[in-house]
Amino acid sequence: MVTDQAREHGPDSLLTEAFERVVHALPHQPEFRDVEVVSSSAHRHRQQSALQVTVDREGGVDITTCERIAARINAALDAFADPYTLEVVSAGLDRPLTKPSDYERFAGRDAKIVTTLAIEKAKTHRGRLEGVRGTNVILTRPDGELPIPIAVIKSANLEYDVRADLQRAKQREKNR
Repeated sequence: MVTDQAREHGPDSLLTEAFERVVHALPHQPEFRDVEVVSSSAHRHRQQSALQVTVDREGGVDITTCERIAARINAALDAFADPYTLEVVSAGLDRPLTKPSDYERFAGRDAKIVTTLAIEKAKTHRGRLEGVRGTNVILTRPDGELPIPIAVIKSANLEYDVRADLQRAKQREKNR
């Protein structure tokens, strides 16, 4: 589950392994079954480990949920004397897209995809997600569909359009 971690041998790796186990188990616990672990990471920073978990759920994640998750992780790591910092954050409005199923789940939403190789002379692409076809993510732009091979995606996230949201709110008020 830990996607970007220093694999050192010794006590620090035991802390990292315990962190991985508790994060992996979170969605299987009744109180967190509606929570999705979007990503997690463990890094060695100076004399301590920096642990981070990004979570999401339908309707968003509130601060209370982040606090409950942090408390669960801290309780599981209490046995370790190693110093660490823990950050539990919501995926937010610009949620990262980390797996192929995310591109299907968020089809119809605006997204930004950064690739490792240039596609049509660019590495950054914006448009509306249309899902996955074969091994490509399909992004619709004003000039048509752009297939992007999953293998060359460096990062991807939803894009939140504040103006469109304000426009919808204005329209709702007007219709009342």
